[in-house]
Amino acid sequence: MTSEQFLQHLQSHAESFAAAVATNEGDWIIKGFIDVYQRIYTISVDTKIVSKVLELLLFPMFVEFGKQHGLEVELSPHQNFYPDLTFVDKEAGNKFAVDIKSTYRVDDANVNGMTLGAFTGYFRNRKSRKNTLYPYGEYQGHFVLGVIYSKPLNAIDERKQYALKDIKKIPSVIKDFQFFAQPKYRIAASRPGSGNTKNIGSTARIDHLLNGAGVFAKLGEEVYDDYWMFYLTKDMANALDIERPYTNLKTYLEYKQRGVDTLRKYEKEISSLGDDEQGGEEDTQ
Repeated sequence: MTSEQFLQHLQSHAESFAAAVATNEGDWIIKGFIDVYQRIYTISVDTKIVSKVLELLLFPMFVEFGKQHGLEVELSPHQNFYPDLTFVDKEAGNKFAVDIKSTYRVDDANVNGMTLGAFTGYFRNRKSRKNTLYPYGEYQGHFVLGVIYSKPLNAIDERKQYALKDIKKIPSVIKDFQFFAQPKYRIAASRPGSGNTKNIGSTARIDHLLNGAGVFAKLGEEVYDDYWMFYLTKDMANALDIERPYTNLKTYLEYKQRGVDTLRKYEKEISSLGDDEQGGEEDTQ
């Protein structure tokens, strides 16, 4: 199975995922947590909690999805490991990484945004097994199963408790789900997720998320990889005592262009040096 085939399969199941987590009225079917005394505590609207509960809720469907398409499903062994789900093609052995990400609408056209994983660590050292189920470079494709939802207009008291008999009276903390599946690079932004964090941010436009039309969509995954593998936050640059090479796509283009112009200027000299150095090995001792 190719990455494109996997994406098509995942996208074709997106609507069924939405139907599995919502009532006919569009409300989330999860009402809260229950203890042994049958007391129900309303759930938080924190996006990390929402994403994790959705993952648990949908896991049986992921298993069924895998069976339909000849894929084994492997979960992340630890909470901070990448990715949330690994699908392995039983025949070819190809691996596909899927992260479940959720975000809420701020208006009809935009969401609050989401973080798409680290741009340091395993993202840069693609043979590393630190904080990842398999090395990043072993995956054929990296995808996001995204969930867009709305919050209720009136704030819900998360401290309130309910009896089991009152479950129908408990308001859902989120509603109106929209699921989408896209390659990670196609919905990525050229800025970190928030503040000085070392996580890749996403586009905030709903149509760009649904259609995979972020700033790197036309530029391609190679440019996305190059941009984020060498991106430095302000703190990272300060720690190295250097200036940040670029901070957005415009300055990235200027940075790359300066290097290309210099190389072209000395193209003949570089070619000559290359001939002189053929067969030579760098002294690593």
